[in-house]
Amino acid sequence: MDRLTSLEVFSRVVETGGFSAAARKLNMSTTMVSNHVQALEDRLGVRLLNRTTRKVSLTEIGRAYYDRATQILADLEQADDIASELQSVPRGTLRIHIATHMVPFVAPVVAQLLSSYPELKVDLRMGEADVDLIEEGYDVALRMTAPPDSSLIVRSLATWRHVLCCSHDYLERHGRVQKLDELAAHNCARHLNYPFGDEWRFFDRKGAPASVRISGRFVTNSGEALRAAALEGAAVCLMAGFLAQGDLEAGHLVRLLPEYRPVEMSMNAVYPHRHHLSAKVRTFIDMLVHHSAEQQKLINPYS
Repeated sequence: MDRLTSLEVFSRVVETGGFSAAARKLNMSTTMVSNHVQALEDRLGVRLLNRTTRKVSLTEIGRAYYDRATQILADLEQADDIASELQSVPRGTLRIHIATHMVPFVAPVVAQLLSSYPELKVDLRMGEADVDLIEEGYDVALRMTAPPDSSLIVRSLATWRHVLCCSHDYLERHGRVQKLDELAAHNCARHLNYPFGDEWRFFDRKGAPASVRISGRFVTNSGEALRAAALEGAAVCLMAGFLAQGDLEAGHLVRLLPEYRPVEMSMNAVYPHRHHLSAKVRTFIDMLVHHSAEQQKLINPYS
């Protein structure tokens, strides 16, 4: 029999003064109550209760065991209450991993989270390499592409597109790009995590797919390094819209071939568990979804 259930049954017998009263309290048969107490006594090899036809009473050993049992059951109830509270109100430490170039997008959400929930701590780590969420103890990661691990839960936050761009200086030195296939002759900087490798994919004005095989002297897994290369006039870049938008509006970068829309991507929140999602993770993801909706034009300048 389940030891914890037997412990609770024994305690109810003591508190109610009999097997029948305990059975009514626990909504089980008197025989089952008796069996649970007997199982405890057999396991311990001692008598916990003195039984008569009229009542039951604790033995000396039973009294010591009951005192400890009630403390154990109280501690367990308190643990349940703590778990329930943690599930309903964001508290504890939320460990997040994001790509470095996503910091400007995520930082306002983290600040709002900390301001709204004073019992919550946030441990925010950045890096370009994928991390093992379970092995490294992260609650959630934000990624620009879906993870290869199918056991992880993926929540889409927003759609986004790359922007094809370069600096004015690059155009002055290498000439304007007039057609998509001309990119093959240019120095194109590529992000290592671009899902199609060195084949840049687009849709034309009619919605037909188009692509070009590019080459170049710079490959990186850093969005910021890609942006720096573009600003310095070192290469043509296909970079996330939220990285390029400010520089495009300021005139530091020029959008190329606007008639071609890069393929749509998804910004994702990735976490290990679907069931019993903690309040801290659930609240953070919900706030990200709301923030993503507000920032959609920045995330996806083609929307």
